[in-house]
Amino acid sequence: MNLFQLIMSAAGIAGVALLLFAALSGPSPSKEAARRLKSVRYRHSDSATDRMEAQMRRAVAARKPKIHQIAGSGSRIEALALRLHRSGLPWTINQYLYGSAGLGLVVLLLVLLKTGALFLALPFAVFVGAGLPHLVLSQFITKRTTAFNVKFADAIDLLVRGLRSGLPVSETLAIVSQEIPGPVGEEFKLITDRMKVGKTMEDALQETADRLAIPEFNFFCITLAIQRETGGNLGETLANLSEVLRKRAQMKLKIRAMSSESKASAYIVGSLPFIVFGLIWWINPNYIGEFFVDERLMVAGIGGAVWMGIGAFIMAKMVSFEI
Repeated sequence: MNLFQLIMSAAGIAGVALLLFAALSGPSPSKEAARRLKSVRYRHSDSATDRMEAQMRRAVAARKPKIHQIAGSGSRIEALALRLHRSGLPWTINQYLYGSAGLGLVVLLLVLLKTGALFLALPFAVFVGAGLPHLVLSQFITKRTTAFNVKFADAIDLLVRGLRSGLPVSETLAIVSQEIPGPVGEEFKLITDRMKVGKTMEDALQETADRLAIPEFNFFCITLAIQRETGGNLGETLANLSEVLRKRAQMKLKIRAMSSESKASAYIVGSLPFIVFGLIWWINPNYIGEFFVDERLMVAGIGGAVWMGIGAFIMAKMVSFEI
C-alpha cells in the first residue's frame, strides 16, 4: 500500500468515525435539564410576563396539526421537489436529474480527454455534476425568497386595510393573492385554494410556512395563531408586525453593507489560487501537468484544497449574522 492509498484509507476511517459519533451522540443533558426547569418555571410562575409567554408557547404549539411532518423530511426526492418549488422554476425532478447527469458526463469526458487521469476526472465530474446545479438552484431560491420578503410587508399592509374596512380574514387573503404580484401573490393564491377545498386557515398557512421556511412568514402565522388564542385587534397587531418586518429588512441591508468588504476579500482570496493554476496550465501545460501524474502532488493539491475550504467556511461564518 503506497502513501496515497494510506492517506485515503485514514481519511475514510476518520470520516466514518465522525459520522458514527454524530449519529449516536444524543442531546446535551444540561440543555435538556435547563429546558425542563424553564418549562416548570413558566407553568407555576406568579409573574404575568411568564404566564403570557407560556400562553404564547401553547398557542404556537397548537397551531400545528397533531400529526405534523416537516416538509421535505420524507425522502431525498421529496426534499428535491420542495427545493424546486421554492425556486419558482418550472423544472421537474427528472429534468433536474438528467441535466445534472449530463453535465457530469460532459465534464468527465473533457477532463479525461485533456489529462488522461481517470482518478482526477471522476471526482471532478461528480463535484461539478452534483454541486453546480445545487448551487444554481440555491441562488434561485435565495432570489425568490428575497422577492417574497420585499413585497410581504406591503401584503400585510393590504391585509390591515382590508380588516379595518370590515372584511373577514379569508377575503383579505384572496385580495392579497390578486393584488400583490410575484411570489407573495402566488403563495397566497395557493393558501386561498386550499381553503376553498375544505382546509382550515391554520392548516393552509402552516403548510405554506413549512414549505417556504421563511422566518418572516412564520412570524405572520404565529401572530395569527396568538391573536386567535388571546383575542385583540388583529389589524393593529398586523400593522405592528409590518413595521417590525420593515425594520428587520433595513437591519439586513445594513449588515450586508458592513460585511461587503470582508465578503469581497474572501472571494478574491478563495478564487486567486484556482485562477493562477488555470493560467499556468494554459501557458505551460507541461509545468503544471505533474499534478495529474505524481501522487505526491495529488495529495498536496487535495490537502491544499481542503484547507482552503476550511478557511472559506470560517470566513463565511464570520460574515454571516442571524437577525
